[in-house]
Amino acid sequence: GAFPACRKALGAHGGLFEAIEEAVRVKGRPFLGICVGAQLLFEFSEEGNTPGLGVFKGKVIRFPAEKMFDEHGQKLKVPHMGWNEMFIVREHPLWAGISDRERFYFVHSYHFAPEEDIAVIESAYPYRFAAAVARDNIFAIQCHPEKSHTAGLKLLKNFVHWDGRFAATVS
Repeated sequence: GAFPACRKALGAHGGLFEAIEEAVRVKGRPFLGICVGAQLLFEFSEEGNTPGLGVFKGKVIRFPAEKMFDEHGQKLKVPHMGWNEMFIVREHPLWAGISDRERFYFVHSYHFAPEEDIAVIESAYPYRFAAAVARDNIFAIQCHPEKSHTAGLKLLKNFVHWDGRFAATVS
């Protein structure tokens, strides 16, 4: 995904941007954002200095070159492509039956930088970042559950059966 192109396409198709805004604001109706679809829920992205939907306070930032080294000093690649562990920050119905430190597949150069306490899952590359955020009926995840084998399919199955309710509690 490319945030600016996605945002532009939403605006070019009469009413699509507004339909998404309305869908995320209907309490009780489950909403799932994946990868760039999740990023679009934030106020702003550094990618192309582009405004988002503003559903979540915060922005989407690029992995900073000066921090992209592993514990041995080896340079890490951006975009980040590969399997990473997911760390549960808060229990969420979409994570039911998925264990802490389960691996999911990522392809991204940018990640969420929320300005509110909405992280439910974190990952690390090389530092910890919010990999999934949630509030009320909205769940947004940076990785690709559709490419994440059994755990990803479990998350998608959980979404299909989710009633859209979420009460944030720290795990």
